[in-house]
Amino acid sequence: MKRPLQNFFQRSSVQEFMTFTSQLIVERSAKGSRASVKEQEYLCHVYVRSDSLAGVAIADSEYPSRLAFTLLEKVLDEFSKQVDRIDWPVGSPATIQYTALDGHLSRYQNPREADPMSKVQAELDETKIILHNTMESLLERGEKLDDLVSKSEVLGTQSKAFYKTARKQNSCCAIM
Repeated sequence: MKRPLQNFFQRSSVQEFMTFTSQLIVERSAKGSRASVKEQEYLCHVYVRSDSLAGVAIADSEYPSRLAFTLLEKVLDEFSKQVDRIDWPVGSPATIQYTALDGHLSRYQNPREADPMSKVQAELDETKIILHNTMESLLERGEKLDDLVSKSEVLGTQSKAFYKTARKQNSCCAIM
C-alpha cells in the first residue's frame, strides 16, 4: 500500500524539482561531506563520499537526520558494489539497474523499525509515561491511606470516649 505522500513525490513536476534541488545541493557540497539543507518544509540530507558518489534523501523535518544519513550510507555502499564506477557519471535510472533501493526505502519509512536506537528511545518514552502514571497512582493511594489512618485515629479516640462513658454509666447500676 503506497502512502499519499509517496504518490505526491511521483508527480513529474515534483520529481523534476527534487532532481534539480538534489543536483544543485550535491554540486555545492564538498567531497567526503554530509549536510542537511532546508527546502520549504522538507530537509534535503546529502552525503557526498570521497570517491564523488553522492546521495540525497528528502524527508520532512521530523525524520531523524542520523537515520537519513545511515540510509544514504547503506544505499551508496551497496550501489558502489553493484554498479561499475565507470557507469556512475553517465548513468541514469533508465540505464542502471539498482533494485535494492525500493527495499531500503520501504524499510526506512518508519524510523522506529529501521533504527534500533529509535526503537529503544520510543520504548524508553513509553516506559517513562507508564512509570509517571504509576507514581501518580501511588501518590493518590498514599493520600487515601493517610485519610484512612487519620479517620481510624479519630474513630479510635471516639471509641475510647464511648467506652469510658459507657463504663461510667454502667458503674452506677449494679446487676443483682
